[in-house]
Amino acid sequence: MLEETDDWDDDDLDADLSDDDGEPTVPCPYCGEEMLEDSPQCPTCGNYISAEQLPYYRQPMWVVVTAAICLILALGWLLRRW
Repeated sequence: MLEETDDWDDDDLDADLSDDDGEPTVPCPYCGEEMLEDSPQCPTCGNYISAEQLPYYRQPMWVVVTAAICLILALGWLLRRW
């Protein structure tokens, strides 16, 4: 009678699928996918890992100027009525 041997090992499969290029990986706190430890942004979900690494964003100048003009007009209208 022939015996079937199971040469398949799940640990071998996991070892073959992992990116073992020597660089340490950690799970992303947002999506859970593995990412490089030194990476500022998750390559899977695109979220930045810390607030210090977020890109600097500021309002366009026309938004600031428009808000200032509206505030001045509103204050002038209120002060003129008194």
